[in-house]
Amino acid sequence: MGPVEIDPGAVLAALCGLPDPRKKRGVRHRFAHLLVIMVCSVLAGATSLVEMAEWAADTARDQLAVLGIGTPHATTLGRVLERLDADLLDRLAGSWVQAAATVTAVAIDGKEVRGAKNGGGTRVHLLSGIDQGTGAVLMQQNVAEKHNEITYFKPLLEGVKELTGVIVTADALHTQREHAVYLHGRGAHFVLTVKANQPKLHDQLRSLPWNRIRSGSKTLETANGREIERTIKCVGLAGGINFPHAAQAGQITRKSRPIGARKWNTETVYIVTSLKPAAGKPAHIGALVRGHWAIENGLHWRRDVLYREDHSQVRRGNAPRVMASLRNTAISILRLEGETNLAKATRAARNYPLRALKLAGLTTS
Repeated sequence: MGPVEIDPGAVLAALCGLPDPRKKRGVRHRFAHLLVIMVCSVLAGATSLVEMAEWAADTARDQLAVLGIGTPHATTLGRVLERLDADLLDRLAGSWVQAAATVTAVAIDGKEVRGAKNGGGTRVHLLSGIDQGTGAVLMQQNVAEKHNEITYFKPLLEGVKELTGVIVTADALHTQREHAVYLHGRGAHFVLTVKANQPKLHDQLRSLPWNRIRSGSKTLETANGREIERTIKCVGLAGGINFPHAAQAGQITRKSRPIGARKWNTETVYIVTSLKPAAGKPAHIGALVRGHWAIENGLHWRRDVLYREDHSQVRRGNAPRVMASLRNTAISILRLEGETNLAKATRAARNYPLRALKLAGLTTS
């Protein structure tokens, strides 16, 4: 790679296991060099193939030249992304995050890349899992056509080497008996939302004597111009709830209203968890449920707003999924660096190209 060193603990070192998908004939740019441009340009906020190429040609011209890296055309980058092994990319990036973070709770949720579908391409629906503590992406699976996320729950978690003692949170779609049995078999715990897609279980939880159960935790906060009050009640399950390894049920009541208004909007949500009362206090359960939505606000929302994922014109082959994986990688790098304002951190990486190179693990020798 020219006069350059790669930090062995950085993401580029982990991604070196990716094979070059191109034929040898006519190759002008080394694959490792293209990988540097892909990762670092997205770190710097590139949202398209053209912007990735522009970052290499303009913003980072001097810095890349020092490293012996050329500036490819956008079509060159596009051809590589179309053919890249997206499954392997996700596994390598996920393994790097797992080695860098101490994982105690995992949030699982899915997202469809709408731009690929609306552009006439095949459906691109991705199921992801993040570390609740850092917000870094641990694993990702492509949900194939004519399938849904339920089928990919176990394969996704197979990407986590050690689940013993880890708490897995998921929305109501994944409140499945098979999932609970699988998690128990791997020594993990679950906190699962229960809605009308599990009508018998939902009715059982609703019928518990919640009016006789004391509130275990109550929080008040002001956010986005609204007052929000959350009340959490938990009760141990000695029997009668038909769900494997369920130790507790929970009722979460959310009340919100615009600041200064008098009328509250109230929503009640039920959860089931394998955490016993000693380990799953109401405040802890509430924090896990709130932490679960970090995958929506901290990952999916940022991929849409910061990287304009749903408006992306990258639609051919594996390219839409690879772009999503690169965005995940950029978010993970910044999260593991302790960044909370990702938009500000991305601007810094764009304005100071050496910052992007350093974050990815490159230093000049």
